[in-house]
Amino acid sequence: MDPLRIETARLTIVPFTEQMAESVCRNSLDRDNREFLPDEVFETPADALDTIRFLRGCYDGEGPQVYPVLLRDGTQIGHVQAVPMADDSWEIGYHIGAAYTGKGYAVEAVRAFLPVIMHRLGIDRIWGICRTDNPASEAVLRRCGFALQYKGPGLHHGRQRELCRYLYTLK
Repeated sequence: MDPLRIETARLTIVPFTEQMAESVCRNSLDRDNREFLPDEVFETPADALDTIRFLRGCYDGEGPQVYPVLLRDGTQIGHVQAVPMADDSWEIGYHIGAAYTGKGYAVEAVRAFLPVIMHRLGIDRIWGICRTDNPASEAVLRRCGFALQYKGPGLHHGRQRELCRYLYTLK
């Protein structure tokens, strides 16, 4: 499969490289990431590098499709991902490091990523799931065209939480 490359006015989305380990580690350590995505926190660059190596191995096969989000100057500011769920559906995920939030980068990245990754995966629906106490994530989903399907209790990273489940369908 050809390497993924997506460009927007301000961003580039490409496969991870091992040289991104330091920035992946740094972006993973912010408060929101620790709170909402605890399984995506890397305490050291070596931890991030191990995960980058794993994720690069998934690009041509099964498993999560996780790609760094870069500013046009090459600065790695976060990631977007499509992750398989237990029921054979897929879930979108995203994180923009705290130093880069509030600028619309998550919306820009998700909007650009959705049609490309859905085509690559051969799917026409993808879920967006977040905690109800994460209004920024909910706003990204709504602004990207996801429709609310459920709001209530559910498991989130192994703990019972109040969740929102949104669905995006290719038109």
